[in-house]
Amino acid sequence: MATTWSAQQPVDENRSIYLSSLRASDADEFLTMTRASRRLHHPWIYPPQTQNDFRLYLRRLERTDHRSFLIRLRSTHAMAGIINLNDIVWDGQSSASLGYYVALPFAQKGYMRQALEMVKDLAFEQLKLHRLEAYIQPGNLPSRKLLKSLGFGFDAVMADFLFINGSWCDHERWVLPNSHSN
Repeated sequence: MATTWSAQQPVDENRSIYLSSLRASDADEFLTMTRASRRLHHPWIYPPQTQNDFRLYLRRLERTDHRSFLIRLRSTHAMAGIINLNDIVWDGQSSASLGYYVALPFAQKGYMRQALEMVKDLAFEQLKLHRLEAYIQPGNLPSRKLLKSLGFGFDAVMADFLFINGSWCDHERWVLPNSHSN
């Protein structure tokens, strides 16, 4: 039961960020952000670095089982990061997995936490999902701390879960059920 929504949400004056959709016209700014943040993301994630990678990324996000949320600062509209809901499943499972990363200049300033709270609300209230999952590598302590602060609980270790930078990597699965779903 797919639900129609727009990533562009009304601006919440209490938040320093807002969410919008990622568009083809964002390519240069997005690639500048990911290239400048490579040091922060290594070895956890390898976001698009080239125009071709970006086109493939956009193509994946066009699928009905994916949603993308570009994080922008309310004050300057600068791109501060991105959150993806991947592999959305409705019906009996009614879940999605989160993927997210922040731009280096905006790390550890609370922007990702604000954005994840907003995406969590959208996932549960608009998309009517029952559960969110996040997969993080065991050594990614900042991500673990962030997920805990949002109410996610550790669920399992997924051995050889994702192929990253030439090898299969273990991941921890963290889950957050929607306490208001049927």
